[in-house]
Amino acid sequence: MNPFIGEFIGTMLLIILGDGVVANVVLNKTKGNNAGLIVITLGWAMAVFVGVFASTSLGGSGHLNPAVTIAMTLFNDFDQALLPTYIGAQFGGAIAGAIIVFLAYKPHFDATDDKDAKLAVFCNAPAIRNARYNMVTEIVGTFVLVLGALTMSKPTDALGTLNALPVALLILGIGLSLGGPTGYAINPARDLGPRIAHFILPIKNKRDSDWGYSWIPVVGPITGALIAAYIFTLL
Repeated sequence: MNPFIGEFIGTMLLIILGDGVVANVVLNKTKGNNAGLIVITLGWAMAVFVGVFASTSLGGSGHLNPAVTIAMTLFNDFDQALLPTYIGAQFGGAIAGAIIVFLAYKPHFDATDDKDAKLAVFCNAPAIRNARYNMVTEIVGTFVLVLGALTMSKPTDALGTLNALPVALLILGIGLSLGGPTGYAINPARDLGPRIAHFILPIKNKRDSDWGYSWIPVVGPITGALIAAYIFTLL
């Protein structure tokens, strides 16, 4: 099994299902239009379950997240030689997944006039734009993700790839409890990869890709992951 393939396919599936549920809710004339935040959080939780399951089955580690990979490399003895492979696979898979979502929902993108809604399919934007507190929210969300995942990992080793289920439930909890301020990116690849796809895709009447905000869903998750992994080494 190939770690690059595992992380690429896992992240691609994560984004297809995750960005896909957002498209279903926010784009015009879909079956799920205006279904609301609960549907989005459930969809993202299932996206994580499928992505982690696929990644671990194909030779990856189920990280699907550069912040997790970086933290595991620095504080949890993850093979540093694999760091570029994993990060490249995660960003590549995220971009590919976002392009597939665009193709699946192309008529609905065309039928939607709201440029912010079109961007929201691909990446996050804060409900209240305040860089300092948006950063805090992303740090806290990713801290909960990484510390929660690390504490879950050993007790569930016997479940094999069903380790994906506790992590999916953790993502559901983060989305419901901490997703309101920024949309809980908690993953640089999940936000920046699709944001790049939004920039390059021929989306009808699209807005800019909000590059001024784009650094927060990268720096915040990496910071939160590093803090969580370090604290875990002290426990």
